Amino acid sequence: EVRMPATPSTVMSNALTEAPRPVLHLSGQKLRASLEALVAGCEEQGGIERYIDALKLKTRVFQQVLHDRDLNTLERGELAALCAFMPTVRRRVANEFDREGLDRLRHAIALLLAGSDNGGTADDRLQAFIAQYPSGREYRWVKDLAAELLHQYDIERYPLMCRWVWDTKANTGALREIWHGDDVDSRTLDVADDYAMHLMLREELSVYLSDNGFYRDIAQVVDLLLAQIYAEYICAQGGTYLRTDFSSPEDPMQHTRRMLGLDGIKSGSSKLRLKTVDGEAFEVD
Repeated sequence: EVRMPATPSTVMSNALTEAPRPVLHLSGQKLRASLEALVAGCEEQGGIERYIDALKLKTRVFQQVLHDRDLNTLERGELAALCAFMPTVRRRVANEFDREGLDRLRHAIALLLAGSDNGGTADDRLQAFIAQYPSGREYRWVKDLAAELLHQYDIERYPLMCRWVWDTKANTGALREIWHGDDVDSRTLDVADDYAMHLMLREELSVYLSDNGFYRDIAQVVDLLLAQIYAEYICAQGGTYLRTDFSSPEDPMQHTRRMLGLDGIKSGSSKLRLKTVDGEAFEVD
């Protein structure tokens, strides 16, 4: 079991630092296996630095679209380009790109990012975003959309909080795959799905990576490690999560890239992996 020192994050609000800090029981053995698989897979394709650079580029795309502007002026093509980099969003979001859907989406994003310099309000703003849409199975992707937007808008302040990292309702996610204990698969983990928990998870993984020789670009490496952990779970489950063929063993990083949306643009093309309701792929400059 990994028992790491609890170092307060430089971006945690006073409200969070004064509250009891979540306690996470992570398995050092499982983390080690996933980190070794991540490094080995990256080495076959130019090294982990190549993937770090790709994640930094993704973040720049989001920040160029979202920073220093009136969010009510966001254009359909800009939002489509961002959604293409979110694997659990791009299969569902196309219906939101009509006029009424665009207005709702712009309004939801404005609610989400208002006061984004205060991490202590993150849970309330996430819920305000989600509340703009109907509840139920067909709109579960809305949580992932909000989580990705927050993370890419300010990657240092907001850890990745997508459902594939942890979904307490479904009792599934990367967190469960690295939980320390016996017979974890048959247990329901009593772990909150909130900003404080995700921040603690990133802290603990950051300390673990530092202890294993990673000292730069920690936010990106944490994302890569979480994606690797969940990609391994997807492989074991036969790829049903993304309804995609995951049987090809030739590319060990295929599923990790997909979890992070790095396959958002089709290779050798300007077309996005996002289709309109008519089945046509969006294109991006």
